[in-house]
Amino acid sequence: MAVDPSIAAQAEAAARRSEEAAEAFFRAAPPLRDRDRVAASLNDFVARHSAGSGGVGGPAGVICITSGGTTVPLEQRCVRYIDNFSSGQRGAAATEYFLKAGYAVIFIHRRGSKQPYCRFLPEDSFLDLFELGEDSEIQVPQSHSAVVKAAISNYRKAIHEGLLLKLPFTTIFEYLQLLQMVATSMNCLGHRGMFFLAAAVSDFYVPWESMAKHKIESAVGPLNMQLNQVPKMLFILRKNWAPSAFCVSFKLETDPNILLQKAEMALKKYGMNVVVANELANYKDVVVMVTSSGRTTVSRSSKEEDLEKQLTELLVKMHSEHITQPSS
Repeated sequence: MAVDPSIAAQAEAAARRSEEAAEAFFRAAPPLRDRDRVAASLNDFVARHSAGSGGVGGPAGVICITSGGTTVPLEQRCVRYIDNFSSGQRGAAATEYFLKAGYAVIFIHRRGSKQPYCRFLPEDSFLDLFELGEDSEIQVPQSHSAVVKAAISNYRKAIHEGLLLKLPFTTIFEYLQLLQMVATSMNCLGHRGMFFLAAAVSDFYVPWESMAKHKIESAVGPLNMQLNQVPKMLFILRKNWAPSAFCVSFKLETDPNILLQKAEMALKKYGMNVVVANELANYKDVVVMVTSSGRTTVSRSSKEEDLEKQLTELLVKMHSEHITQPSS
């Protein structure tokens, strides 16, 4: 079917604007701390797993999982910032299940958010997991010993086998620079690369060059500040950074009446393989996987079961089918 030249021209112009906005964002962003060290560890990790084929020969694939919310600083020497809602629970849980499925995982996570194998830690204090024995030795109560032993064993196994690389971020600037680094590094993996983009990414930000250098004085009265839109990097990732990878993004809404429509739009606009639609009111219990071939509802059957277990199983199957497709 012929494509209307005017529509094609509009799409090309929109793509060019997105790329220019992304380039401008990165040019103005403050440099990522320890960039050289991060790049070295990242390139080494990808190189070690680039020839794997699953099973004994290597991991089933390499997946980048993003987790937690980004912050938007209001000052360069930041005291105040705008935060994004996300505990990191979904990304941490998915990391565990993808590791179990045989993947090597690059875990881009918000500092202080939930971590794989540590999701069971008490919210108030991890000290609740320990007690003092008769000779003041530290021990784990019998009620928690099984889960703690399993967590330590699984975590040590992932680290020992070199299957988990953790890269922390706090700000929107750090997150997007890390995502770009990881995606371009993973481009060599082709179809074996996968992205599970569960981080809650800020839609608006204060450009670094127009940001106050020091703490904004409250004595000046009401604060009027204009926020710029964060460039839509999903399109750039899909088009330039890692075009052959299998990409899963997430769409969270508070209004169920627009959720699936927004997910469908994201699927087409950014070229995602899957968009996982979740509503704020019940995102822990049910999601809808939106693909070009239809919708699949995923629910957890009990409060003790992680929804991410079923979600991961479905995505692993879909990614396996993606891997067998010929490269374009």
